[in-house]
Order: sequence, then structure tokens, then C-alpha cells
Amino acid sequence: MFVRLTCAFAAAVLIALPGYAATPAPKATLSPMPQGTEVAFVASISKDLMARFPTPADAIRSGYFRYGNEDEDGAISYANLQWQSGSPKQPSQLWYDVHGNLLGADFSVLQSSSPEPPAIWGVSYRRWVSFRAHVHYILNGPNGMETYGATSVKKFVAAGGNIDNPQAATIVKMGVVKNVADVKRVFLFPSIWDLIVWVKPNPLGAFAEKNPNVIPSANAGKDDM
Repeated sequence: MFVRLTCAFAAAVLIALPGYAATPAPKATLSPMPQGTEVAFVASISKDLMARFPTPADAIRSGYFRYGNEDEDGAISYANLQWQSGSPKQPSQLWYDVHGNLLGADFSVLQSSSPEPPAIWGVSYRRWVSFRAHVHYILNGPNGMETYGATSVKKFVAAGGNIDNPQAATIVKMGVVKNVADVKRVFLFPSIWDLIVWVKPNPLGAFAEKNPNVIPSANAGKDDM
């Protein structure tokens, strides 16, 4: 999901991919409930994001696009390829349920600019998890439906791809599809530090992996990509 990727955040969508699991955060007994200055952070982003991005259409108008199916926690992730969140007003990902309701967001910081987990916005550095670089692609499916997939950087480069400028031709060369016209988008998901935050009220805490207030559909998690 998010990429909690999620799902987590953001995401389970990513975590479910072989080889793309998040690096465990530093061991700690930190509660998923916001602590201290984190309370104001969560309240602020919840109010802001709910006002600006209440539906997927609002996210799309602002440059986000869907890149995965509903994960096992009921979240569908949208990204804008802006992997360096400069402020709490700049989430790198937003997640919605199948009814189009905003659930939460991912914020990210490039590991190339921050070797260690960031300590910003009053949020503990222990909230941030590490995600390895990999490549996502979106395919043009039947009747205008999108299908989603991902591959490792190693496999993409082995097929002649350039991760600094990913092209549809590499997806064809990998045998995923037959024609470049079948590829709607291909992009690099770089190595980042990722912070997931539930905007939808969560009795387990805004930083929890799951939210019992979200009821996944019958198809949730059947095809994470």
C-alpha cells in the first residue's frame, strides 16, 4: 500500500514483491500512536491532505497516477515520482480505498541525499523504513484497463535498460509484452526512506501497518501489482 508500501504504506504493494522488502527499521518499542510533536504533524497533514486530495481524481489532477492494485490492507497507491518530500505538504504517494476515499500517504527522502533515516517535521527517525531501488511498469490492458508489474534493477539493467532513463523498449526486451505500445509507463522507484501515515482515523495509531477501520474488498491482495 502503499507503499508501506503497503501498504504498506505503499506499502504492501512493494513489500510483497520478491527482493523489494523494506529493510527493518531500527529495533525499538516505539508505539504506532503519535508521540509528542508527532501529534501535531499527523493532525496537520490529515487536515491538509483531506482538503486537497479527497479523491483519486484530485490526486490525478495534481500529477499523481495509480501504479498498483488494491493491497491486502485495502489500499490502492498513487505516486507522483517526486521522491524527495520537501515538506509535509508534499507526499510522494497517496492511497485510496476501492470507493475512492483517501486513506493515507507516504512521504519519502532519497537515500542518496540522506544516508541515515531523517529526523524531520517532529517525527522520530525510527518511523522511517528503507526501500531498495526497483523498476515499475504500467501496461495497457484489454478495454483500456491498466495492469501493473515491477522488476529488479538488476534484471532491468541486464536487459539493456538504463535506470536513469527507463524505456518501454526494455520491458519488451524482457518479454513482458510484445510491443512498446503495450507499455503505458515505466519508472524507477529509487532507494528511499519511507514514512507511512494513516489519514483515515486509525485506532491502532497513525503509524500502524494496518487499519481496522478499512475493510478491504473481496479482491484485495489477490494481485498485489
